[in-house]
Amino acid sequence: MFDSIRKHQRLMQFLLLILIFPAFVFFGVSGYDRFLSDEGAVATVGGSKITRQELDTAMRRQFEQMRQVLGDRADPRILDTPRARAEVLDGLVAQRVLFNTALEARVLVSDEQLRQTILDIPGLKGADGVFDKARYRTLLSGQGLTEAGFEQQLRRDLMVQALPQAIARSGFVSNSLLDRIIALQEQVREVRELAFKPADFSASVKPSDDELRRHYEENARAYEIPESVRIEYVVLSAAAIAQTIAPDAAEVRAYYDQNRARYGTPEERKASHILIRLDPSAGEQARKDARAKADKLLAQAREGSDFAALARASSEDPGSAASGGDLGFFTRETMVKPFADAAFALKEGQISDLVESEFGLHVIRLTAIKPSSVKPFEAVRAEIENALREQQATRRFAQDAEGFTNIVYEQADSLKPAADKFKLEVRNAEMTREGPVASGDKVLTTPKLADALFSPDSLRTKRNTEAIEAGGNTLVSARVVEHRPAKRRPFEEVKAAILERVVQEQASKLAVKAGEERLKTLRDGGPASDLGAPRSLSRAATSDADPALLEAVFRAPVGKLPAVLGVNLGAQGYVVVQVVKVTEPSAQALAARREAYRDQIASLVAQQQGNDLIESLKARSKVALHAERKTNPSDAR
Repeated sequence: MFDSIRKHQRLMQFLLLILIFPAFVFFGVSGYDRFLSDEGAVATVGGSKITRQELDTAMRRQFEQMRQVLGDRADPRILDTPRARAEVLDGLVAQRVLFNTALEARVLVSDEQLRQTILDIPGLKGADGVFDKARYRTLLSGQGLTEAGFEQQLRRDLMVQALPQAIARSGFVSNSLLDRIIALQEQVREVRELAFKPADFSASVKPSDDELRRHYEENARAYEIPESVRIEYVVLSAAAIAQTIAPDAAEVRAYYDQNRARYGTPEERKASHILIRLDPSAGEQARKDARAKADKLLAQAREGSDFAALARASSEDPGSAASGGDLGFFTRETMVKPFADAAFALKEGQISDLVESEFGLHVIRLTAIKPSSVKPFEAVRAEIENALREQQATRRFAQDAEGFTNIVYEQADSLKPAADKFKLEVRNAEMTREGPVASGDKVLTTPKLADALFSPDSLRTKRNTEAIEAGGNTLVSARVVEHRPAKRRPFEEVKAAILERVVQEQASKLAVKAGEERLKTLRDGGPASDLGAPRSLSRAATSDADPALLEAVFRAPVGKLPAVLGVNLGAQGYVVVQVVKVTEPSAQALAARREAYRDQIASLVAQQQGNDLIESLKARSKVALHAERKTNPSDAR
């Protein structure tokens, strides 16, 4: 929406780290003290090392996140740049300094905060909106995590987020600044234009053969048939292994019997409550006052007073008081332990004694019970078979990967031994340095594979490449069968294309020249009758105007109207523009638009403050980046 947003992409990335953290919590930076070996440090933060292994892991996770969003359209080459690797490393450094600062400041994450964060993870609730513990365990097992390990990791991640989140909440923008920004964004400029298009000058361009040949020689690379190789390759993947696995029926049944809770719906209870808030650190008198108030409400409820009316009048829980204290259905795991223990000990219609939790004192009335249930075996059989198939395929892939890696290296003159041993198909493809030619096989887009195939050693010896990771439990090895060096196409073969290009270039120059001459006459007071009808442009409104034209129009000084300017649009030609009118938004429009802009501008302010915080912490932490940042980024995969 704003030019400033486009110009502060780094700050936007910092805000996204704060705002979308729960959505990617399963892919967060794990165990800040996990990779602290002395080998291969790519950065140090104070006395703490960030290793190459940690950076490579973060790069892989970055790609997995991208693949979750884009699916098959995810291109690993997007991350295969020194800049991308440097940005991921900068993120690791920022997280490390924030974690160290949180430790120094003794930042604590409560059990309730941890519980609520887990409840907010997308995809962990069933169609009824209730937290699904079985789904939670499945997601954890898919990441190779235990509940205890994940929750410890998540607690650390929340510590890291504490300072940036506090700053994000502090963003403030004055009305005067908002009004100035709105005025800039929603100002309307009325313009008249005269376009000079290259197509209008093409007919007058008649390049000679000598000009075409000179262009051919000066731009030889543009008319080359690129260097290419014909290759053989084999792919070992867990996905392919899974297709060959048929889980035993007895094994499927045993898995169901051992994990019945995973395929069941836990008991749910529906209750209403009245809450009297009580800080755990409150003094003795405050505790007495709160308990006296709660005791009185408990007595009224047990004497037959309308529970919902009592809750609406007296409960200090803003989330449920208006609905008469109704909390809806919940499982034991979704409530703090004291509350859950009391609610699950009641019979329908009963009212509890006073229950104290970290939130205060509760009077609980149980209103309904949904018994637990288990899905029948046949309803989940296919799901179990898929799970077992994936588990077995992952284990077999891990076992086969080392053997595959060894055999393609030790018997490097052919891929057949590896294909025979692991029952793989030897496939064929054409490759250039940019990737596969007319092939839909995604493994061939792995940048490290192209680097290996076009290395001088591979081209000379035509031996197998090493086993290369292609993401998603996939290894690929390839060898060059035929190498075709780059060669220039004959002049006569590309003459038509050269003619088209030269005509376009010369016509564009003529269009710019004509436009500049027309601009001069207009500035000298010449007539403007050939300019088009007026049209309105605004930064805020959607427009079909060229972005370069829009930028130039709003940068033009308009102290004296009409203002005249020229805009070179490159291959699109040249436009002479006359600004004839400027309309500022009214005071009423400014007031009406303030709130729509406030959150976005406050976010930008918070981003800058957060960036300043991290930079100051880096300076204090004595961050040092090592030479690894200059290595091949494709090593991360």
